[in-house]
Amino acid sequence: MEPIQTYIDLHTHSTESDGTLSPGELIALAGKQKLRAIALSDHDTVSGLPEARASAGALGIELVPGVELSTDHNGMEVHILGYYIDESNTSFLLRLKHFQEGREDRNRKMVKKLQEEGFDFTYQELCAAFPDCVLTRAHFARFLFDRGYVKSMDAVFRQYIGNHCRCYVPREKLAPKEAIKLIHNGGGLAFFAHPILCGLGHDSLDAFLGTLKKGGLDGLEAVYSTYTPRDERLLRALAKKHELLISGGSDFHGSNKPDIALGAGKGDLRIPYEILARIKEHLPAHSV
Repeated sequence: MEPIQTYIDLHTHSTESDGTLSPGELIALAGKQKLRAIALSDHDTVSGLPEARASAGALGIELVPGVELSTDHNGMEVHILGYYIDESNTSFLLRLKHFQEGREDRNRKMVKKLQEEGFDFTYQELCAAFPDCVLTRAHFARFLFDRGYVKSMDAVFRQYIGNHCRCYVPREKLAPKEAIKLIHNGGGLAFFAHPILCGLGHDSLDAFLGTLKKGGLDGLEAVYSTYTPRDERLLRALAKKHELLISGGSDFHGSNKPDIALGAGKGDLRIPYEILARIKEHLPAHSV
């Protein structure tokens, strides 16, 4: 008898936001990787969940319906993951639509700035290259690279659209506490995504987690592709101190992040199912 699949990935993206695999393709890859469960956590959208759910059901993979929201805390970008989102929740969907409209306004402004830099393309051409997607900066980078305007996608971020670069346009963001409340209103649990990437020192991160906990934060991403063993130990200790759950994910984007493999991160990521089992113990009764 084939052994029970034990590993999971709770942070992935599809073509519905800035990944390069469709939701169905993502689930198919999870099957090849013998993952027991996977969360689809696209940016500001849950539109990929029906396709992912159908594919997961066919393959016997447990799907965690998720989303990732970008927030701002005193100029610092903080990402909040939502797990077990009820994608039929009308008020939640309306708020996501508002964020998507804000992205569109921001994207149009970035196209204009890039045109002023000499890039010869239109917003309509960008949209046509990625139909039915929530466009992010990763799409800009892919588009300019595929068109031969730049030598690498990284160059687009370094020179043009990275934070504080000359073609960068900030967009409306929630405060972390607002995102936590929104996720709770959508029936889910809220987790602080990749806290180490915020660049906070130990004491600042400790204090910030205390603030988020008071705001209703349920957990933090303690296992992640780019963490060192020391990073993981630190986050596990802080999670215990603040009585937070832990999650783990690769942040898989397909070829947009070619060094990150689904379920395995940079090669040695292993996220046990026990992490998800613990999360499920804390779900609201209506989400079980």
